[in-house]
Amino acid sequence: MVEMTRVDAVREIAAGYAAQRGPLLPVLHAVQDRFGAIERGDLVAVADVLNLSIADVHGVMTFFHDFRAAPPPTHVVAICRGEACQSVGAERLMADVRADLQEASDVEVHEVFCLGNCALGPSGTVDGRLFGHLTASRVGASLPGRSS
Repeated sequence: MVEMTRVDAVREIAAGYAAQRGPLLPVLHAVQDRFGAIERGDLVAVADVLNLSIADVHGVMTFFHDFRAAPPPTHVVAICRGEACQSVGAERLMADVRADLQEASDVEVHEVFCLGNCALGPSGTVDGRLFGHLTASRVGASLPGRSS
């Protein structure tokens, strides 16, 4: 049995959505779900199957924060930077967390703009788990093998 290449798999995914109206976003989500990231070759294959330009596919992929060109790190910290969280220290929290984790190659720290937890700000997530009244030390303590 011949093993399917990544490009063949991406082409198959894209072909499965090609008849739908507006298939690009579902295709990109499916590719990322399957491989963890969307590589340059994936963009070329998707563009070809959907009869779009590579620039169009790349533009959509890079516009949305959820799509990745490289697999995610082991841990992801997201800190809310919306107005309610900003008013109770989110900017300082972001700076402290980034400083604490700057050497951690297995942790990504990024901002989001509302987690719907405004009354308990500053809010954030650590590996998808929502926290209110978040502090840098709570972030560190929530990451396996670390404490602050």
